[in-house]
Amino acid sequence: MSLRIYNTLTRSVEDFSPLVPGHVRMYVCGMTIYDLCHIGHARMMMAFDVLQRWLRASGYQVTYVRNITDIDDRIIKRAVERGITIRALTDEMIAAMNQDVGALGIEPPTLEPRATEYVPQMLSLIATLEQKGLAYRSGNGDVNYAVRKFPGYGKLSGKSLDELRAGERVAVLDGKDDPLDFVLWKSAKPTEPDDAKWASDYGSGRPGWHIECSAMSCQTLGETFDIHGGGADLQFPHHENEIAQSEGANGKPLAKFWVHNGFVRLDNEKMSKSLGNFFTIREVLAKYDPETVRFFIVRAHYRSALNYSDAHLDDARNSLKRLYTALDLVKPAPVTVDWANPFAARFKAAMDEDFGTPEAVAVLFELAGEVNRSASAELAGLLKNLGAALGLLQGDPAAFLQAGAGLDATAIETLIASRAQAKAAKNFAEADRIRQDLLKQGVVLKDAAGGTTWEVRS
Repeated sequence: MSLRIYNTLTRSVEDFSPLVPGHVRMYVCGMTIYDLCHIGHARMMMAFDVLQRWLRASGYQVTYVRNITDIDDRIIKRAVERGITIRALTDEMIAAMNQDVGALGIEPPTLEPRATEYVPQMLSLIATLEQKGLAYRSGNGDVNYAVRKFPGYGKLSGKSLDELRAGERVAVLDGKDDPLDFVLWKSAKPTEPDDAKWASDYGSGRPGWHIECSAMSCQTLGETFDIHGGGADLQFPHHENEIAQSEGANGKPLAKFWVHNGFVRLDNEKMSKSLGNFFTIREVLAKYDPETVRFFIVRAHYRSALNYSDAHLDDARNSLKRLYTALDLVKPAPVTVDWANPFAARFKAAMDEDFGTPEAVAVLFELAGEVNRSASAELAGLLKNLGAALGLLQGDPAAFLQAGAGLDATAIETLIASRAQAKAAKNFAEADRIRQDLLKQGVVLKDAAGGTTWEVRS
């Protein structure tokens, strides 16, 4: 059975083959980096981590690009509030993001371009769109995209132009010819700091959000590539606008497959910073070990909604313990996966059908049951190897089982780093909250000139 992937563009599951045989090129819209990442962000990055892991396990070379948006209204506002440069803020938040997602076993992408490093390419793309009559200059100094002049607009979201409305991140400004038009270049405001402005033929300003990804994806992967991914909330307007920009400029399809992961929900509502109903990755890791959090996310299909609750995470922990118990009872032998093995074949069939992790995890439990019955070291080795395709079961079984539901060293160090950042930002209430949360779990912090150390007390 060949790999099949759900394509948002066609609204169907299609057979997948890369444009260049043996080599998959994938672009995923990453973080707008002004604050700590929450568990919804983790779900997006986890979805595409599993996707790229399975592509590699299937024998493909993968060039995986996940960008960073490091210039944005919220970034500027936060940097000004804290009295630091934009670069200082984004460097701090990128380091925090890498620490948080690293704790969850999310592998780094092949390339991680920052928007501010590609402004010349963005300006070149805007100039091409202007030459083709798809962009125009407005009286307030902005450059806008003329949506109704692009014939294919709406094909990703599946709506007609009359049905579409400007997205929440696309403000309807004076000077637009049409409310659906979106900004490509924002003219600088006198109140904005100097590091939020670039010189251009259009005047001092900065790029709009959508043009950033069009420029970065085409520059790093070419004008057409295999997979473009991101959260379901990016389908419109962000990805729709990327298509309009890139295809309008180049006359070629931007991506062969469009892949979107589902939301994390809290009380049946999408988890987001704008709604204020979110938990940061660090807050979750204060209560649960990283592999439990990873298992909680991975065992749900990437396109489905994921309901967050302590009860679901407790269940994930108990379920993961069942798998580790099998590996603790029978030491895994070093094996190479034989895909003809019935367990491996069913696992592969599940993953080849649009990365069906729920079915693949079910196979792991069946295999663990057989390991318990047969005491086969080879089957235990197969269990561990199949788990690796999902980023699971690579820890020491005895250590995992003995740890209980408390924090592990990685989670403690992550929280200590978060506390240090809170103190640096003069958010002493947050720093004290983290100390108290750790203390409740028996972890005592000791601050000294050389840094913070910790010990566990019963």
